[in-house]
Amino acid sequence: MRNLAMAMAVLLLAAQASGAEVPEIEILIEDHRFEPAEVRVPAETKLMLVIDNRDATAEEFESHDLHREKVISGNRTARIPIGPLQPGSYRFFGEFHEDTAQGVLIAE
Repeated sequence: MRNLAMAMAVLLLAAQASGAEVPEIEILIEDHRFEPAEVRVPAETKLMLVIDNRDATAEEFESHDLHREKVISGNRTARIPIGPLQPGSYRFFGEFHEDTAQGVLIAE
């Protein structure tokens, strides 16, 4: 019985590894602004946000709605897993330049 459970666990891990890849959503930070500032994504899907900070200074990607925060050094890229999300709007902003770095992710 134990060998059967081990075999099932191995098969499950192999199936997950060979399954569809997680969609990547690219967002740029440039001139202390997010581009695009409005991002539409599929609801009920795990996603990977790929945030490319093209500014020379650091920015903190923050979203209370998504329960995420990540400091991204200047001229660096960060990968932030999110979801699956219910349909709706999820605000995000740049903690260090909140006056200009604003965005919204819309799950539909």
